[in-house]
This record gives sequence, structure tokens and C-alpha cells, in this order.
Amino acid sequence: MRPAALCAQVAGGDNIVGDQVNLGRRTLLGGIIAVAALHPRRSAAVSRSTETAPQLAELSYGQVQMGAGALAAQAGETHRLVMGLDEDSLLLPYRSRAGQPAPGPELGGWYGTDAFAPGSQFGQWMSALARFHATTGDDPTRAKVRRLVRGFAATIDARGSFYEHNRFPCYTYDKLVGGLLDAARLCGDEAALPTLARATSAALPHLPPHVMPRNEHRHLDEFGQYSWDESYTLPENQFVAWRATGERRHLELARRMLYRKFFGALARGENALPGKHAYSHVNSLSSAVQAYLTEGDPMYLAAAQRGFEFVAAQSYATGGWGPAEHFIVPGSGALGAGLAKEHNSFETPCGAYAHFKLTRYLLRITRDSRYGDSMERVMYNTVLGALPIRPDGQAFYFSDYSGRAHKGFHKYRWPCCSGTLPMIATDYAISTCFTDPEGIFVNLYVPAAVNWVQDGKRCSLKIETDYPYEPLVVLTLQLPEAQTFALNVRIPAWSQGAQLRVNGRLEPASLEPGTFAAVRREWRSGDRIELELPLGRDLESVDAEHPNLVALRSGPLVLMRILDDTAPSPLARKSLLAAMRDPGGAHAWQVPTDRGPVTLKAFADIASEQYSAYQAVLPS
Repeated sequence: MRPAALCAQVAGGDNIVGDQVNLGRRTLLGGIIAVAALHPRRSAAVSRSTETAPQLAELSYGQVQMGAGALAAQAGETHRLVMGLDEDSLLLPYRSRAGQPAPGPELGGWYGTDAFAPGSQFGQWMSALARFHATTGDDPTRAKVRRLVRGFAATIDARGSFYEHNRFPCYTYDKLVGGLLDAARLCGDEAALPTLARATSAALPHLPPHVMPRNEHRHLDEFGQYSWDESYTLPENQFVAWRATGERRHLELARRMLYRKFFGALARGENALPGKHAYSHVNSLSSAVQAYLTEGDPMYLAAAQRGFEFVAAQSYATGGWGPAEHFIVPGSGALGAGLAKEHNSFETPCGAYAHFKLTRYLLRITRDSRYGDSMERVMYNTVLGALPIRPDGQAFYFSDYSGRAHKGFHKYRWPCCSGTLPMIATDYAISTCFTDPEGIFVNLYVPAAVNWVQDGKRCSLKIETDYPYEPLVVLTLQLPEAQTFALNVRIPAWSQGAQLRVNGRLEPASLEPGTFAAVRREWRSGDRIELELPLGRDLESVDAEHPNLVALRSGPLVLMRILDDTAPSPLARKSLLAAMRDPGGAHAWQVPTDRGPVTLKAFADIASEQYSAYQAVLPS
């Protein structure tokens, strides 16, 4: 029998997100991480006491509808892509490896039967479809998920032949677990959990006996060494699967694969990141959070918080991290030095997905708005600018922050980022707002219609804005009757001079940067809240060793220089900071120079142009 306290569905697992639930009161025990001193030039996400406050609840997918704009467009693009994938092609690696008839063309690239990572995105694509159905109620999407569950179930054999001579048994099984859990809860598929039970029985003999570090120095064909696999990311979904099914083997597998050596070092304040594969180790921090939520050991929460801070301390101004997919040694100058030659600056869809998931967990537990700041920075400056996946599997993989950068596709078709981009595109909505018994927390300022239940009554909030290009965010309430609750709005740490008006009258509430500002009052239907967040400018050097290589930020946006065929000349700091928005309303800025105007754009607005994220500036 599972302990009752652990039976609640916890939101935010790698491939599963819970309904609106109160996760209960938890105490952040003993010295949970005062981390502001780790890296003073970036905002530190300091844990705040939750002794008297429940964790924030996550809204379900259907409670947030994204309005017209870049976020909704990206979600629509990825949904159409996955819906258009041939189902026989998706099942082909599983059927072939089971010795079954396998009609349909190979997708090829990383996905093919004998490819680098056969069938590895199947579970992620099931998750993305299930989440889209939960958001929109689209019946053809639900029908496709149900067909994929049954098609996959028919390929499972007792010996787990799919995992034989497979470089990624842990990685692929983990994504299948998430996809089947999402199919069960978000699509109501009664076959999904029995299929998960059979899939687990097939996979278990092929998983390592204990958590194993990634060893990329081994030959790719040493299948038995698990050298490229990511066993340390398994616990997150295994904890969720245990709560969903009651099968104790999921709990046992989660505990078996906890990366205790890595987490323990982080919790002690030791930076264990340098040299490690970036995306998978940030993803593993979500396993640490799930271990904390399940086991109650504050060491795991400390590890996740410390790990996040170590990542932030070596992040680019965009919020991206992990040049060439690996963490660097702090203080070495490697981040800045790499811009001269490294085009693979940040593994964007995968990294952004892991980043969103981790910050969503930590924001809910700590109520610290600066996790929302970090989420926002990554969204606008990295993943929202990813090129759409093409039907032939060409996918955007790396963001390029080199001195002469461009956008392009990974050299192999259907890489891992083709699985995570559809998932993060469906997850923007559930990162927008959170609730507690006292009210609602607005985290992301994006066009959206939000529905939630306050004191047993259905309430709605409409968000209208062109933020972060414009400073004004308009929130309009629709309520069944007058109600008293708290409206909490995130005031970014970079924001100075924010103002809030209710029905045109200036609100005296404290709008302290780096907090959620609470306005508690009796609200009426039609109340209009106007939040103005002045988009201040600043320059951020790439690292301390390269003080004259800087990125220009306007609010959360990094403004990148559009290049021509001539060598870019250094700019004066004052000139960069005085960049003027295009008067025609376009998403572009101009810096006048002796050689003519220099154009700047945000990453999401750059298409085929060459650009530079960091600018050489004249010594001050």
C-alpha cells in the first residue's frame, strides 16, 4: 500500500503534468540554500520559506488558451508536424526490432531501425499529442494517440528485443513511460497503463544495475557499457509512474537510478557540472525535485537549487548554457573564448525544455519569482527563435552565439530536439499562471485566456500585451460575482519603476523587483489591471574574463546585431544603450554610427540574416 501522502499526482514530470492539485504543506528544512552570493551579477533564485504556504498549483492544459502570437504559432506548427507523421513509419523501428512485418517508409536520421537512437522520440511525440488534445479537445489528435498506444503495445515482446544492441535503453524507455502516462491521464486511454506495465517488464532486464555516469569516450557500439545513455534522468518519471499505478517497481527503479553522488556534491555547494553533458544533467535536476517531493529529503531540493544556480552562473545573456553540449570550468574564460570558434552554443529545444521544467518545479515550491524571470529569458531568447522542424526531419538544434552566427539545422535528421520542441511548445500554457487558495499568480506575460476556480467559483483572466516589445500588460477579469482574492503579478528582477493601475487608478501596492507583487481586494467582473514594466537597458559581458564582449538587453530581450559582409566595428557602450526602436513599430532597433546605422533584432525575429549575440565594445 502506498503512503497516502505520496499518492497525489505531482505536476511537471518529464512527460506528465498534473491537474490543479494542492501539493500540501512542506517545510524547506534546515538551511535550504541562500545562494545569492554564488554569482552576484545575475539574479539568484533564493529559496524562500514555505512553512505557512502551500506549494503553488499548476493549472491543467485546458485551463489556459494561448492567444494569437509567436507562442501559439509554434505550438500549431509542431502539432501539425507530428499529426502528419506516418504511423507505420513511427512504429517501424519497434516492429522491425521485434521481427514483425514493418510496412511504411523509414523516417531515417536518428530515428531509423538501426540508427543512432532508434525510435527515441516516439514517447515524446505521444506526449506532445496528448498535451495538445488536453489543451484543445481535438478529437483527431486523441484518436491518433490511441492508435499509437495500441500499435506500440503490439510490438512489445517478453525478451525486450527492442533494447538489444541499443545505445539508449534508459533514454528511450523513459520517454515511452512519459508518453504512456500522458496518454492515460490526458487522453483517457484505458490501454495506456497496461501497456506501460508490459513495456516496463520488457525494458527492465536491459537497464543498468545502478545509475551510471555518461561516458562519451567509449566507442559508440559498446552497447553494454551504457556509455551514451542517461540513466540518471529516469527517476523523475518513475516517481510519477509509481503514484499513477501503485506498482512498487517504479519506486524501486527511481531510487536505484538516483544520482546521489552528483546530487550530494551540488547540495554541499560543490560545482559538479564542469565537463558534464549539459542538457541531460539539467534534466536530472528535475529527478532531484521529484525525489524531494516523494522522499521528503531536503538534500534533493538543495541539489536542484544549487544546480540551477551553478547553471545560471555560466549562462549566456540569453539564458542558454552548455556550449558544445557541455558545461565549462567557471572563471576560465571559456564561455567568451568559445565565441570566436564555437557555433554550437546551446542545445536549444532540449535545453529549454529541461530549463522550463526545472524552473516550473522550483517556482511552485519556493514561490520565488526569479525562476519565472529565468524561464522568460530562455523562452524569448532561445526556443521561441528555433526554426520550425521540416517534414523531412531537419530540425533546429543549436543556437549560435559566435561572432558571425546564423540559424540552421542539425546535420542529421530527426535529432533529439525534434522530440522536445513539440513538448515545450504545448507547455508554454501551463507555465503562464499558477494558483493557491488565496488567488492567482501571473508568471508569463503572454496573450492568453486563463480559467481557474477561486473559492468554488469559475473565474477568467484575459492577458493582452505586446510585451516584451512594449512595456504594457493588460489583465481583464471576468467573474460570476464580486470576489475577494489576491492577484499576484511577477515583477522581474531587472525591472525598475514598475507601475500598476486598477481601472485607471494607480495602485499603491509595493512593486519590488524580483518578487510577485500581491494586490488583494474585492474584484468585480470587467476590472482592468494595467501593469507597466519599463524596458530598461543594460549590457552584460559574456564572462568576467571578456569585459568588452557584451550583450545588449532590453528588459528580458537580448538585442542581436544584424551583420553585413563587412567586418563589424566595435561600438561605444553609450551608443548601444541608446539604441532606438524602429519608429514604424517593427521589431527592430537602430544604433547610429559613423559607418551607417546598425540594426538590432531579438532572436525570435531573426530569419536568414547573419547576426552576433555579443558585441565588441570600446574599452570604457
